[in-house]
Amino acid sequence: MAAPGQTVGSGAQETCSLDRILEALKLLLSPGGSGSSSLQVTKHDVLLATLKSNLSALEDKFLKDPQWKNLKLLRDEIAGKAEWPQNSVDVTWIFTSQTLLLLLCLKETMLLLAANFNPGKPNPRTPEVAPALSPDALSISQQKTVQFVLQFVVTLGICPYLMPGVGVPLRYRTEFGAVVQDVVCLDAAPDATRRLYTSCRALLNVAQHTSLGSLIFCHHFGDIAAGLCQLGFCPTKRKLLTPAEEVLTEEERTLSRGALRDMLDQVYQPLAVRELLILQGGPPQSCTDVKTQLRCRAPAWLRRLCGQLLSERLMRPNGVQAVVRGILEGAGGAAGGSDAEAMAADWKKCDLIAKILASCPQQSLSPESYYRDICPQVLDLFHFQDKLTARQFQRVATTTFITLSRERPQLAAKYLLQPVLAPLHRCLSTAEIPESDMIPGTILVTEEELSRCIEDVFKVYVVGNEPLTVLMDSLLPVLGVLFLLYCFTKQSVSHIRSLCQEILLWILGKLERKKAIASLKGFAGLDKAVPSLHSLCQFRAATHGGIMITIKEAISDEDEDEALYQKVSSEQGRVEHLGDLLSHCQECGLAGDFFIFCLKELTHVATENETELKTEPFSSKSLLELEQYQTLLVEGQEQKLLVLQLMAVLCERMSEQIFTNITQVVDFVAATMQRACASLAHQAESTVESQTLSMSMGLVAVMLGGAVQLKSSDFAVLKQLLPLLEKISNTYPDPVIQELAVDLRITISTHGAFATEAISMAAQSTLNRKDLEGKIEEQQQTSCERPTDVAHSHLEQQQSHEIAPQTGLQSNAPIIPQGVNEPGTTTSQKSGSITTEQLQEVLLSTYDPQIPTRAAALRTLSRWIEQREAKALEMQEKLLKIFLENMEHGDTFVYLSAIQGVALLSDVYPEKILPDLLAQYDSSKDKHTPETRMKVGEVLMRIVRALGDMVSKYREPLIHTFLRGVRDPDGAHRASSLANLGELCQRLDFLLGSVVHEVTACLIAVAKTDGEVQVRRAAIHVVVLLLRGLSQKATEVLSAVLKDLYHLLKHVVRLEPDDVAKLHAQLALEELDDIMKNFLFPPQKLEKKIVVLP
Repeated sequence: MAAPGQTVGSGAQETCSLDRILEALKLLLSPGGSGSSSLQVTKHDVLLATLKSNLSALEDKFLKDPQWKNLKLLRDEIAGKAEWPQNSVDVTWIFTSQTLLLLLCLKETMLLLAANFNPGKPNPRTPEVAPALSPDALSISQQKTVQFVLQFVVTLGICPYLMPGVGVPLRYRTEFGAVVQDVVCLDAAPDATRRLYTSCRALLNVAQHTSLGSLIFCHHFGDIAAGLCQLGFCPTKRKLLTPAEEVLTEEERTLSRGALRDMLDQVYQPLAVRELLILQGGPPQSCTDVKTQLRCRAPAWLRRLCGQLLSERLMRPNGVQAVVRGILEGAGGAAGGSDAEAMAADWKKCDLIAKILASCPQQSLSPESYYRDICPQVLDLFHFQDKLTARQFQRVATTTFITLSRERPQLAAKYLLQPVLAPLHRCLSTAEIPESDMIPGTILVTEEELSRCIEDVFKVYVVGNEPLTVLMDSLLPVLGVLFLLYCFTKQSVSHIRSLCQEILLWILGKLERKKAIASLKGFAGLDKAVPSLHSLCQFRAATHGGIMITIKEAISDEDEDEALYQKVSSEQGRVEHLGDLLSHCQECGLAGDFFIFCLKELTHVATENETELKTEPFSSKSLLELEQYQTLLVEGQEQKLLVLQLMAVLCERMSEQIFTNITQVVDFVAATMQRACASLAHQAESTVESQTLSMSMGLVAVMLGGAVQLKSSDFAVLKQLLPLLEKISNTYPDPVIQELAVDLRITISTHGAFATEAISMAAQSTLNRKDLEGKIEEQQQTSCERPTDVAHSHLEQQQSHEIAPQTGLQSNAPIIPQGVNEPGTTTSQKSGSITTEQLQEVLLSTYDPQIPTRAAALRTLSRWIEQREAKALEMQEKLLKIFLENMEHGDTFVYLSAIQGVALLSDVYPEKILPDLLAQYDSSKDKHTPETRMKVGEVLMRIVRALGDMVSKYREPLIHTFLRGVRDPDGAHRASSLANLGELCQRLDFLLGSVVHEVTACLIAVAKTDGEVQVRRAAIHVVVLLLRGLSQKATEVLSAVLKDLYHLLKHVVRLEPDDVAKLHAQLALEELDDIMKNFLFPPQKLEKKIVVLP
């Protein structure tokens, strides 16, 4: 056999062509005289006869055809140098031997053609011409011929000689393979092992040419590897007596082992991994079929060998990726499928790979050295950009991460978690920043590092969803930095905001409750011991939309005020963002527990107010002690303010479902009672404390009154209130509360067996209070108008009610009329459905001192007017008086409700009410305040909108009133009049023609001469509304003044100093431009008119 790289005599190769060799190979593959179109369907005798016939035909060609002389000489020359036996009784081996000789001829010829190829220099004048093709290149048809030949060589020369369990048996591949298995004569010389060795070595020799090697390894790598494994590593059955009896020498076995390792290093590594896994076989299976049992289990030596070789593949550079690709791309073919079976297969493969990667192989020097090499490659799997493989690679990396953290927590923390969390550790308050990085503006963590860190943490913790101890302990120190990063992302758009939120919610939900509360204290700034962002570091927006961490700039004396403002605003924003975060933690109970913690801190704040003032005289202290005392005093005040701010935010953001179990409700009541007792001890009783205590005790009465089905375990929790109830019953000055405390104590002690009437009354009072607040909130949500200031005001009221609920023991709440309490009078309600008593009750409630009660009554009256209730409309004058009086109220919830009522009433009786409103709007400052006139202006604007086309009837009084208002000394009134004028002009259309000159002259004068910028803005906005409302009719209605308006707008754009007024003018010019374009170039309509002649 020709040695690798050896060249034979070149005399025959000078004239031998590739076509001649390929023709000879085709002759060997021809069907011959079998009468079949393919060798695939031949049987035993026919196959043997065909092989003999093809061999004879080839020899005849060599002897008789002079054109085949050069190929014969080359074949004989290579055969003479070959070291394998070529003659045998077995026809299949003769056929294999001759095919191998022709393949070697092909390889030598291709090498010689490539060596003699000397392409000419490329012509620079024709750069588009492709370079000359190498003469050793095979065409597609020639490659197919070579593939068929290689398939026969492997089928006849390798597969039949493999031991049972080594490789995939030939009979299970194709029907033709089963025929070949029976045709090969294993007893004839040469020995089967020698034949296998010859075929493998010859194919490896042919594979030295690049193109031939790719054809061999892509399709037959597994069979060649199986043969080399058997040749080099299969143990001998018995100890041979003499070297002459050995089939293979030790040197040949060594060559086979070396050839196997060289081939494994040469090929595409995922292919090597896949074929080694196939060779290794699966676990033992329960097989009932005899044929299946033959291929179920590989020999022990082969399994050990494949495991060793796979470990070597894994420990190579990029070995992890090769193993992952080899398993995902090869085993089963279900990877990436969309159905449930494919997804299940994906998860099984990922678990398998994770177990493989987490298991330290025996060849490794130590587990630590193995994981030191493997873990960086595992982390690289997170960062693949290819969409087709990234999802599977990330799943493998996550599963490996979790498996390794479970089995090797210390090594996982060192080689996986520390590199992932390194960017966050670098900027911790406990970290030591090198002096070289202390320069202001230095980038401590780049945008790419921080984004990759957050994404990796999300994939490991949230996607992996395994609350292992090592994972929790590793993330706990950097939670403060992570929360501040989340707060920074809330200031603008960021792709890592949702990731930070999901990570924080996951870790807070998985932590023990004490640790979670401690972390929340650190987030809020109540616990300075919790690690946070370094004082010298800051977050900054990066150039590519991400975030980076830099060293702060030095603060000069001039910027101290700005720095203080930034600090205060950042602390306030941090508390608000914490409230947003906790709003997602209500179901797990964490928000309720933290709310109770803040309530207890609020109790400490109340009790410490007096004790902190009792200090030693300043004269007995040194300056240093005095400074330290002042510092501690300031920090204490900051803590108290922070607690109050936290309580305000939590009351605003949390819903009524904040408490998820009886224990939290009892803790809430206990904290409230403790605060009341503390206030009594310091003689600081207040109405707020009394009402809060009444509400909490009423809440206990509701639970004991049957609103909640209590169990024996719940009464065990309630018993912790007994000492507090006893203390209240003995010390509280209100006898009613004392009596209720005694009754509650008895009811809890008897597990509800005894309950007094006072408990039932307290429970009913609390439930009524809850219904009252619910109805008010419902009416606000279902109202037609929802101004921002009303919502803000009502939100503040809700907050104040939640912090200090005004619920007494007795039913001292403001009485809400029945019309308000009834849920939602619908629009289909018939006229006359309300009674006189209900109407009188609602009218009385409009003068109630309680703001929610008064506003609810006004909303009820407005709804009745809108539904045309006859009894309400009969009292129109009285209703108008009530609405006008409530318009004077200072609370937005009240006066906006009154404004809505006046507008609805004017829509019903405009001819009676509109003149009075216009007179009030046109009055001087002496008769009505500017605020009242502005509110009347809001009413007039709503009336104009409600009247729609009917506004033309009241055109004259409205326009005259608004034009007079433009000359008012009050700038706010002038702006209001212009706004109303714009709304009116939008709806007059052609009726504006008679007064268009007056309106235009007014707008031009105000826009050019008025001294207040707000009024000039309003004048330009009127032009915008005018053009927008008239649209295409502007060329007709404003034909006489259109030029003047255009000059006005150009004047404003050029000379107006106010940017907002310029913007309004630019918008008006754009409207005018669209109008004129459509007027000059109307859109072409493809329409055909059909006229019916008489």
